[in-house]
Amino acid sequence: MAIPQHTIDQILDRTDIVDLIGQRVKLKKTGRTYSGCCPFHQEKSPSFHVYRDKQYFHCFGCQANGNAIRFLMDLESRNFIDVIKDLSSQTGIELPQDNQDHKRLSYKREIPKVTATATTLPPSVPQSSDVESAITIPTDPFEAFQNYPDFDPAQYDFEVPQQPITQDGNLYDLLENVAQFYERQLPQSKSAQQYFKKRGLSAETIQFWRLGYAPEDWQHLEKAFPQDIEGLKLVGLIRSSDNGRDFDLLRERVIFPIRDPKGRIVGFGGRALNDEIKPKYINSPDSEVFHKNQLLYGLYEGRKQKAQNWLMVEGYMDVIALQQYGISGAVATLGTASNTEHLNILFKQNNQITIAFDGDAAGQKAARRTLEIALPLLNDGRELKFFVMPKEHDPDSLIRKEGIETFHREWQQAPLLSDFVFALLSQQYDITTPEGKSQVMAELNQLTELLPKLGSYRYLLRQFFREKLGFNKKWQPQVNLDASLSFNIRTKDEDFAVAILMHHPFLYIHFEVLRAFIQPHELLAQVLATFDKIFDELPDNQELATYYILGACSAYHLELAEIMQRTNIQTLTHAPEMADKLASEYSLALQEKYLKDKLKAPQSLIESRNLRQQLNELTKKISLKLIHS
Repeated sequence: MAIPQHTIDQILDRTDIVDLIGQRVKLKKTGRTYSGCCPFHQEKSPSFHVYRDKQYFHCFGCQANGNAIRFLMDLESRNFIDVIKDLSSQTGIELPQDNQDHKRLSYKREIPKVTATATTLPPSVPQSSDVESAITIPTDPFEAFQNYPDFDPAQYDFEVPQQPITQDGNLYDLLENVAQFYERQLPQSKSAQQYFKKRGLSAETIQFWRLGYAPEDWQHLEKAFPQDIEGLKLVGLIRSSDNGRDFDLLRERVIFPIRDPKGRIVGFGGRALNDEIKPKYINSPDSEVFHKNQLLYGLYEGRKQKAQNWLMVEGYMDVIALQQYGISGAVATLGTASNTEHLNILFKQNNQITIAFDGDAAGQKAARRTLEIALPLLNDGRELKFFVMPKEHDPDSLIRKEGIETFHREWQQAPLLSDFVFALLSQQYDITTPEGKSQVMAELNQLTELLPKLGSYRYLLRQFFREKLGFNKKWQPQVNLDASLSFNIRTKDEDFAVAILMHHPFLYIHFEVLRAFIQPHELLAQVLATFDKIFDELPDNQELATYYILGACSAYHLELAEIMQRTNIQTLTHAPEMADKLASEYSLALQEKYLKDKLKAPQSLIESRNLRQQLNELTKKISLKLIHS
């Protein structure tokens, strides 16, 4: 059974790992985690920790770790499919059923009866009305007629009647046939060809996107596919009126076939040739094979052309026009507003994506809505840009008027989310006054609450705004940065980690993982343990948070003061981005160091295996970071 990754992710999101493990292991809340004795090895003091916010478990003793699926597989010696079926049942998320796929995607295909009409009856059949009453009608006249000894169908102007024949049809096959039908109609319509010519589309582009035309006849699909009426109704291409008469959904429209990620036709968009006809665009409805909220127009084609940069635009024609100009990564939603599913699909293609908006009030409103949808998805490493079109322009018209070079330049210069949000809020309030600055920060705090709690972006965005608004501008001594970095030769990485934590408490999220490896007697371990207990209570203001953590760590104040002075960390991390970068680097370096130390003397073969697996994954992560730095 092939289970899509997004289905697995949904199951894990709905599974409370603390509740699941708590049913099998006695857990006790300790700070930000839940701890208990490890079920994978014998121990007297608890070293097994469960993280609810990360949906993750880790044993500091045997180094067993993973998510809810891994826990059940290892504890109960069950295979993946068995566990995922169990969890899907508990969470109410349906798994794809291979044995039901055929039934779900099939329909009854019927060849209708043909009515026998004859211009001349066989000569041996009486024609006089006088003898009509003497004729005995067989139970099955067609069968009797076909068995008549002198019967020769070639002599007569009628077809041999057939019994109704039914067989299964497949919805994907049907939609492919309909797409080919629409393509064949395009050369027959001068108005449809003129529309595409007016939009500047070449014959190659029309062929690449398989564009077509739906005739104005209200029953053209019934006539073209008389045996597939049931299937056409299942995919919504044939509708029924209130009086019970069937009619075709798409009529007198240019047609845009819609593909799924595998390249299969799953639906159609139709654009009216007459602008007076409303709605201008119609999409076929959701069906067993078509789910608008989970698809993007142009995604399959972009992947096929190995697109690297992805841009979400408004409509089909924008996607097609951009592809014709050599921009293959444009996509559009299918007549619906963008949602989290759409953005996640794009983030899986690239961690850096751009969304285009019109420059009018409606575009600004759409941008604000998209912003609120996107914020919860912005894990560390993801980047979102907002490409606001000049007024009266869409991507297609902008390229045609200004040229592809200008378009590329405008796209490249599109503001990042941080700059866009600041511009958006500073337009609403007078940031030259304390009141205006306060209102901007209040709005920002509401927005940043939507960001993932685990990650540095929330902290960095707040610091960015504070600097933009002129907060916390203090005199700093000019110290040579290279000279400061030379302290690293005689200062332990642990000391730099401690210093960063004191000055930038919110960067604890980078160092939290070290608690699984570090020896408890070390100063860094004691500082991290303190953070674990109070992190959720830290004030939002960085300066207040620093005072708060220094107070909480007062038992170590002499050591901390000496480290902060020796590392000169305040100068090294004067910019939030620099602080975040250094925190990430020191965390990775310390993880590698501790893993290698533990591998020198593992407690068991199981622990050795787990440690090697973690070290391999960490090495890959460090290599990727070096490549992108």
